[in-house]
Amino acid sequence: MRLQVKGKNVDVSDSIRAYAEQKLGKLDGRLHDLTVVELELMVERNPSIAQNQVAEATVWTKGPVLRAREASTDMKASIDQLTEKLLRQVQHYRDRRNRRAGRGSANADDGGGVIVTPEEAEQQIVKSKQFSVKPMTAEEAVLQLELIGHDFFVFRSADSDEINVVYRRKAGGYGLIEPV
Repeated sequence: MRLQVKGKNVDVSDSIRAYAEQKLGKLDGRLHDLTVVELELMVERNPSIAQNQVAEATVWTKGPVLRAREASTDMKASIDQLTEKLLRQVQHYRDRRNRRAGRGSANADDGGGVIVTPEEAEQQIVKSKQFSVKPMTAEEAVLQLELIGHDFFVFRSADSDEINVVYRRKAGGYGLIEPV
């Protein structure tokens, strides 16, 4: 596992870097050797935000991309909470993959992941992301949606080769948007 630690509105001290490496090292045995973990530590400058010490991580694996964000009043506590969240996501992904592989699915891990890169914002656009769109089934897209923790996920349908969207419904369950 390769760990990259960045700071935003904060200088990352050697002690915080070592602490993050120690805590995120727990992921090392559960992930592939070629995995890249990008940890961004930041301090929110808004005085109305009490929990202003934020830790945000993106984990690029062979399969899905895992993302987590945690905030608290202490940076070490944020890193602890972030690590626990990532450990749960990795365990969930591995359990799902093992259950699917046990059923004889040929596509238990097709390597389809979302690569997210933030760009500089323009006047009206606050944040922009780019990602690769790989063919997958709606069920695989729901798994990706759960792993990244967003409300929707854009993917290319393996059946129709069209761009589709799965989303989390407020009433429970998931929805699928397909072009006609």
